[in-house]
Amino acid sequence: MAETARMAVFHGTGKPFEIREYPVPEPEPGAALIKIALANVCGSDLHYWRGEQDYARMGRPLPLNTGHEHVGTIAKLGDGVTTDAAGHPLSLGDRVAYRYFFPCGHCKACLARHFKSCPVRQANWLVSCEQWPHFQGGFGQYFYLRPNHAMFKLPPEITDEMAAGVNCAFTQVYAGLDVAGLKAGQTVVVQGAGGLGVYACAVAREMGAGRVIVIDGIDERLELARQFGADSFVDLREFTTPEARVKRVRELTDDWGGDVVLELVGHPGVVDEGLRMTAPEGTYLEIGNINVGWKAEFDPSWIIFGNRRIIGLAHYEAEHLRGALDLMLRTLTKYPWRKVVSHKYPLEE
Repeated sequence: MAETARMAVFHGTGKPFEIREYPVPEPEPGAALIKIALANVCGSDLHYWRGEQDYARMGRPLPLNTGHEHVGTIAKLGDGVTTDAAGHPLSLGDRVAYRYFFPCGHCKACLARHFKSCPVRQANWLVSCEQWPHFQGGFGQYFYLRPNHAMFKLPPEITDEMAAGVNCAFTQVYAGLDVAGLKAGQTVVVQGAGGLGVYACAVAREMGAGRVIVIDGIDERLELARQFGADSFVDLREFTTPEARVKRVRELTDDWGGDVVLELVGHPGVVDEGLRMTAPEGTYLEIGNINVGWKAEFDPSWIIFGNRRIIGLAHYEAEHLRGALDLMLRTLTKYPWRKVVSHKYPLEE
């Protein structure tokens, strides 16, 4: 193995990434070094690059090795690492999926086993690539998995193209629908049919949703959502106002609304209409609006008198990652998992 390796470095809003070389770290006891096979570009990566989510305002020092939807093979194992989180033996060259963020393990949230709510889980991940271990993101040749963090050995049936989105988008919506308490026969409404949205369709179906309604305005996305389990659609080109979209969702649900409505657009302008699509006793699941400082306006009495609830969700627990992988494995021929990755580029591009 070479002593140095390359990464694409983020060093400022709107600036081209720079290819730089850094020393390849030796894993500590309990840690692992992952050789990246494939890294997706998530919508949140674009938010950061455009400046809609400001790393500097978040206190994250530049330059950074960004990218968080990725998959790879074990290049090195630290002392004491012999099995994955499910107890399967690990060897060099094994393909693995893992959480990209790092809970501290000793705060109040972690002690209550709410690792996804650890207040420093992102600060432990988004560190300057000038600091050891350098490779803390997916846009590089390696990823350093810190000690005692869960990883799962991948079966050969799950390809890199299928697995790359599992540790963010797929498991994020899997965790969201689990936390929302989706019940068999209920209606799910998905705002936005990007990667999160199409994954949400399949997860909702496999969790027993009776109807899955998708809102988007791009033909390719709507068709992919259909292939992933959606059965009703609200086309933004036809229903051009929030009022029209809310009315259409209510028409599709006997004037009831969605029992679970997922916000996966990432814009606060859709929150009010999403809430108005939510059924009495229903749940509005907010996952997409990650940009700090953006504001949404809505009528809180709609929540109160309808006994509705809003749940915000960022990240997930290790058992959600395992559950998402199990779901994918048992539905390999049911959904076109490989289609989520549309284009591939070398690191230099």
